[in-house]
Amino acid sequence: MWVRMRFDIGWSDILYGIASTGRLLDRRRLEWELRHYWTHPEQIFPCLSVRTGFDLFWAVVGLPAGSEVMMTALTIPDMPRIVAHHGLTPVPVDVEPSTMAPGLQMLERAVSPRSRAIVVAHLFGILVPMEPIIDFARRHHLLVLEDCAQGFIGRGYEGHPESDVVMFSFGPIKTATALGGAILRVRDPELLRRMQERHAQYPRQDRRAYLKRLLKYAVLKAACSRPICDLVIATCRMAEWDHDQIISNAARGFPGPGFFQRIRCQPPDPLLAMLVRRLWNYPEARLQERIARGSYLVGLLPSELQRPGNRAKMHSFWVFPILAENPPAVIATLARAGFDATSRSSLRLVPTPENRPHLHPVLSQAILDRVVFLPFGREIPPRALRQMAELLAGLGSHLTGTSLEEMVARGVSPIHA
Repeated sequence: MWVRMRFDIGWSDILYGIASTGRLLDRRRLEWELRHYWTHPEQIFPCLSVRTGFDLFWAVVGLPAGSEVMMTALTIPDMPRIVAHHGLTPVPVDVEPSTMAPGLQMLERAVSPRSRAIVVAHLFGILVPMEPIIDFARRHHLLVLEDCAQGFIGRGYEGHPESDVVMFSFGPIKTATALGGAILRVRDPELLRRMQERHAQYPRQDRRAYLKRLLKYAVLKAACSRPICDLVIATCRMAEWDHDQIISNAARGFPGPGFFQRIRCQPPDPLLAMLVRRLWNYPEARLQERIARGSYLVGLLPSELQRPGNRAKMHSFWVFPILAENPPAVIATLARAGFDATSRSSLRLVPTPENRPHLHPVLSQAILDRVVFLPFGREIPPRALRQMAELLAGLGSHLTGTSLEEMVARGVSPIHA
């Protein structure tokens, strides 16, 4: 089975992390090295996770209760949960499927006198052009936050210079993963100072928690090797377990109760050391190889196949999503041929405010209902990619149906109703 789940970390990195949990480390030096990887080190703030930094931002910025935060309609559910926890109202902004960007019509539709900020998520490895959004935010006096958890491409993109906060994740399934940790770039020095002061009051996560995480993902990395994965999947089938659900649950960042208590921690020293190692040593040629592999697969696929972000100017192919009329049939066909595709995703819709039902993000809903993620890791040879493309070409009505253009027409039409 060609597995979709891959961890972008080597065995030497994992062994380094394990060894670091037993060493005394210079925390100030590690933080200095992390800051100086970036173009503007004075704006950099390392923390335990994007969720940690996002929660900290709202705690410090002090918006009036009931203020609205416009958000890219597809995101992980913890993000609107954090916004709501601070007495604010998350408001979904639908995306244009061909670019995965919030369209200007959608933005104008969602803004209100209570709007105070906009959170833009770069999804699937697609970088959203920020200039139109920055211009929109200036006109409406909005704070701008960029969620680049799925959009890290090394020094190639550090966020728009005028974004107020830019967030990068190095969690388990991310590019250049450190199996945890995040970097925030905060433009306003006073806001950054206040965030740092509050963050300094958090307890430091026990380094044993990071050791457990390293060991967990060492096991999962081994289980993703092709022979072991075949055995795991066969065992799951015999036991009538859903291996897809097991994989999805295993990669969750903060499962279980006590969510806010667990994110409100400082990162342990070994995690900072791993972040330094991954950032400074990450071979950016690997990113170019991934982009080339994604572009190669695009060229193999039938032209009528629909892909989110098919017109995006910058796609780093963090994942490879397609749209299908019948996702279960597509996934089952690929599985029989040895390709581990899935429609499961950590993404969910930002809840629509009860008093603004017209803002329900119909395009984002359509993407979520139809998306299938293809395996295309660097270990999959070109012949296997060609085989997968041939299988997809033969699926006919299971695969193709309503075009992206028709989706946009249907989704935008309520604006003019």
